Amino acid sequence: MDNEQNKKEPILSVKNLRVSFKTDEGLVHAVRGVSFDLYKGETLCIVGESGSGKSVTSKTIMGILSANAVIEEGSVMYQGEDLTMVDESEFHRIRGHKIGMVFQDPLSSLNPIMKVGKQITEAMLINSNRLKNLYDSIISKEEAAYKNAEAKKRSEYLKADRAIEASDENFDKEIYALVRKEKELAFDLSQKENALTLLLRQWKIEEQKYLQQQKLLEKKQKSQKKDDKQNKQNKQNKDDKQKKTEKAKTIKKFSDPVLESKIKEARLIRDTAAKTLETFSAQAKVKTQELNKKKASEHKRLSVLARERKKKADEVYKASAPALKKALEDKKKVADEEVKKYKAEKTKEYEEEVKRLSSGKISDEEYNSIIREENASYEKDLEDLKNKQIEEFNQLEADYNSKTDQLQKNHASAEDLTEAKKAYLDSLERTQKKLSQAKAERIKQHEEKLADAKEQHTHEKALEKAKLDYKAKFRISRAEAKAEALKVMKEVGIPQPEVRFNQYPFEFSGGMRQRIVIAIALTANPEILICDEPTTALDVTIQAQILELINKLKRERHMSIIFISHDLGVVANMADRVAVMYAGKIIEVGTATEIFYDPRHPYTWALLSSIPDIDSHEKLEAIPGTPPYLLNPPKGDAFAARNKYALAIDFEEEPPFFKISETHYAATWLLDKRAPKTVMPKIVSQRIKLSLERAGVKHD
Repeated sequence: MDNEQNKKEPILSVKNLRVSFKTDEGLVHAVRGVSFDLYKGETLCIVGESGSGKSVTSKTIMGILSANAVIEEGSVMYQGEDLTMVDESEFHRIRGHKIGMVFQDPLSSLNPIMKVGKQITEAMLINSNRLKNLYDSIISKEEAAYKNAEAKKRSEYLKADRAIEASDENFDKEIYALVRKEKELAFDLSQKENALTLLLRQWKIEEQKYLQQQKLLEKKQKSQKKDDKQNKQNKQNKDDKQKKTEKAKTIKKFSDPVLESKIKEARLIRDTAAKTLETFSAQAKVKTQELNKKKASEHKRLSVLARERKKKADEVYKASAPALKKALEDKKKVADEEVKKYKAEKTKEYEEEVKRLSSGKISDEEYNSIIREENASYEKDLEDLKNKQIEEFNQLEADYNSKTDQLQKNHASAEDLTEAKKAYLDSLERTQKKLSQAKAERIKQHEEKLADAKEQHTHEKALEKAKLDYKAKFRISRAEAKAEALKVMKEVGIPQPEVRFNQYPFEFSGGMRQRIVIAIALTANPEILICDEPTTALDVTIQAQILELINKLKRERHMSIIFISHDLGVVANMADRVAVMYAGKIIEVGTATEIFYDPRHPYTWALLSSIPDIDSHEKLEAIPGTPPYLLNPPKGDAFAARNKYALAIDFEEEPPFFKISETHYAATWLLDKRAPKTVMPKIVSQRIKLSLERAGVKHD
């Protein structure tokens, strides 16, 4: 598949796509240079953690980005058109019709107060004008060429303006960084002021305590009873002397050397912070003035370049646009003629049919011929069903006899024989039920055909049917849309579609709601189907059913699929190729075999290591840390901070893609010839070994 695929023309090609989102803090760089091709009939799975840019990439392809999104660079080429540049009217022709999408949460994707049947037929009825569709299909190639010329001109204008905006934003970021730093220093100073204030408050509290203690001591001394002055004169003199000393102590100023030292240190820290803020503010003012001057100068220089670029774009557009416009106008004339011709042919056919019917009833011979043919077909179908029943019953009996013989040879227990018989009887019952349903459906069809024939046998009914058929040539009727919806509902595995058609989303289980969403996407028979984590909200059993359904639809409708998931385990049986995304970039891409059996990037190892597996005895390895904030993407490899195998260069320089095979590439410095040899985690190598052993492949 690999070398052969490289020779194919891609049905969709994404090149160097860069998408950012405007926020109050600046641009968040969600997608940073993503490139990949999607080929006819393949499933490309894009995997990675939440926030890696997977859904933003898919929404860019669908043209449903939010209003604050900016496509900074790159292209999404489909049928000769760059989808990043087409207008909404052109996207209306592509979205849903050519490229369909299945979202991860079916409940929020469906209107809760609208019956599912109406939601499935809505798009068909809106786009039901067959004449317009015919006209658009005829002029599509020339219209795309002309609009591409306009889009290229618009793109050059946008790139020129974007260069000026980017330059202004870079200068604004530097100025904002200075302002933010000044605010941080001011906040730091306020913290230092608060710390000093708390210490001074503590000093006052301690001083108040000390003074209160001295006053209490004084009061106590005054309240002492005095003895006889004459007999205790000497002692009294001594007490007076002591009182004078204690009084002196109360007068003595409060002192706390430890607290005083802390206050002195806090004042010094506060003064240093104030000086730092003052110095930085002065420097920031000068730096801001310089940056504003440089910003103005660069803005002026880039404005000159922008004018030149726009002028050149105008010249290129003027050189090609007239011829393209004329080709489009000529094609529109051809389309007008084709539409008129188609309308005239169908009108003539209708008028002839009306004339034929108006001459009288449908002849008895025609009616009898219809009845004979239908009866013969009906009898043959019933006979075929009967033969099929006999054949399937005989096969089941042969299988049961064979199994019973084998069990008896192996001396199986009576319980095993009973279980085998029960399984045989269950199979008979299921087969009988299935064939009975098929017979009942054929009987119903037979009765309806006979009734239709009878109705057409009359003049009025035949004319009414002819009129409806005539209208259907120009516009899809509600009846036709309903019939198509029921067909698609049955195709996606919804039982009793006639009943379910008139039910609301809340009456469906999660898995059935997802089938409805898939049915809506399929009504226009898209060439590409984007599945954005369609199994996230479902339990494991329903996940498997939805994945099998998507694979079945891909095979039957020959679609190309972009399948997005955060779980490598989910995509293991889905992918032809896998692209691993991290921090807005594809960091490894290869065939499913290459990614699962020969992964090379440490992030891919980490994803594989975190998948539960009943056969592995190693402890699951969680990925440490969190993805980087893409307002300011990290320098070098974005995964370096979480990568235990990171090299010094990973923190300095972004790794290029290293070629492993014709279809396998990985962006990691570990693949550089100068890098030390690194062995993948034991849990990953063990899983690969077990998988290969199950497949009967030798593994060293």
